[in-house]
Amino acid sequence: MLRIMKILILNGPNLNLTGEREKEIYGNVSFKDYLETLRKLFPEFTINYFQSNIEGEIINRLQQATNEVNAVILNAGGYTHTSVAIGDTVKAIDIPVVEVHLSNILAREEFRHHSFIAPHCVGSVFGFGLDSYRIAISYFRY
Repeated sequence: MLRIMKILILNGPNLNLTGEREKEIYGNVSFKDYLETLRKLFPEFTINYFQSNIEGEIINRLQQATNEVNAVILNAGGYTHTSVAIGDTVKAIDIPVVEVHLSNILAREEFRHHSFIAPHCVGSVFGFGLDSYRIAISYFRY
């Protein structure tokens, strides 16, 4: 496998509230704190980060990523289950994308069981809290 040097973690709506909202589902550690942990765990990678609550900004960032990074770790939040446009963008770009979710989306409400993104990703990781990101990045280590 190609050695990945630059990874973009792209988070969607409400993930800026990780550590504050619904702690029983999403935990009590902020994503920014966990991002520093990831950077220490994976010093061989440059890990960039972007978060937006706006669907169009997520799409724009995915399109820009093809010229800036080698891979994307994408947690589209609620857009996972509603955004054909984000799914189409993942399909259109020429870099690998891993879909990530903090919770086990299959153990939650029925509408969360479908992903418009997953069919276009190299894989999906969900249900391991913030460690879902660590697992996703590990894929690119080898």
